[in-house]
This record gives sequence, C-alpha cells and structure tokens, in this order.
Amino acid sequence: MEASMFTGFANMVQIMGKESSDFSNYHILAERKRREKLNQRFIALTAIIPGLKKMDKASILEEAINYVKQLEEQVKTLEEQNKTKIIESVVFVKRSRVSEQEEDEFDHFSSNGALPEVEAIFYNKDVLIKIHCEKKNGVVEKLISYIENIHLVVINTSALGFGCASLQATIVAQMDVEFSMTTKDLVTHLHAALKRLMG
Repeated sequence: MEASMFTGFANMVQIMGKESSDFSNYHILAERKRREKLNQRFIALTAIIPGLKKMDKASILEEAINYVKQLEEQVKTLEEQNKTKIIESVVFVKRSRVSEQEEDEFDHFSSNGALPEVEAIFYNKDVLIKIHCEKKNGVVEKLISYIENIHLVVINTSALGFGCASLQATIVAQMDVEFSMTTKDLVTHLHAALKRLMG
C-alpha cells in the first residue's frame, strides 16, 4: 500500500512539473508575440510622424505626442476659420541620411534629391519602406512584386496620390530568411527599380 501511495505521489509530481513547464512555455510565447506586435506598431507609428530624426522608442513616443498636440491645435484653428476658405500648408522636413546607431534604435537610410525618393527603416525583422515618386499606373504593384523577389514578405501597403503627378506609398514588410541587404542596399536597389519603372 505504501508503494502504491508513493507511486501515486510521484505521478502527481511529474504531472504538476509538466503543467508548470507548459505554463512557462505559454507565457514565453505570449510575451514574444506581444513584443513582436509592439514592434510592428512602432514601425507603423514612424510612418505617420513627419520629421522623425531619432528612431529609438522613447523619441518616437515623444514625437508622436507632440505631433498629436500639433494636430489638435490645427483642428481648433481650422474649426474657427470659415469652412469654405481654402487652406494650403506646406511642411519642409530636413532628414538625416543615416541615423546614429544607438542601442534599441532602428536602422534607417533614405535617398535624397529629385524623385523618386526612397526611405527604408529596419527594426529586427520588420521593414518599413516609404516611397515618393511620380504618379504612374501600376507602379506600386510592380514595386511590390520586386520587393517580394528580394526575399521580403509584404504585410501591408498604402498609397496616396497628390494631384496628377505625385504618389506616396508606405510598405510594411518582414525579412525572409534569405534576405541579406542593409538599409542602404535596399534603398539603392529600390531607387534603381523605380527609375526603370518611371522610364
């Protein structure tokens, strides 16, 4: 009887140990998914904040708060003005070519000069690509096809046309295992591809 009780107790300890291990693994996976989702949201946030100079998370949050405050002030101003009045605003943004490589910063590079303009930001396996080019039918679709051919998996795409001549596109992607480019390499390749498409 004592042997039977001991065996039962040992089995109970083994089951509890397995449940504890499964519980720990579940929390590790949940935390990993939470971090990945948070990183993707930071990537998406950088796409809508103009004039972002530093790519660390603290700076992104600070600039996002400032940008929201600016938008709130603009809304108040517009509400006070005549709704029929045409309002035009132009924002000139000076951007650095390459951000300093600090801990927990994004790897960032952009092309400067005449259209097309290309900007790329890497964070772990996430990639944010910003394009400003001449408006031409099918250019975004062809560019996505090119991006997928260089081992990037496109997650989300948005494109906005300005008038009849200009187009801005934002592409969020993730690196495949075979992707090996730097941000500078990617910007150079995309810039060359866009030049060919525009030609």
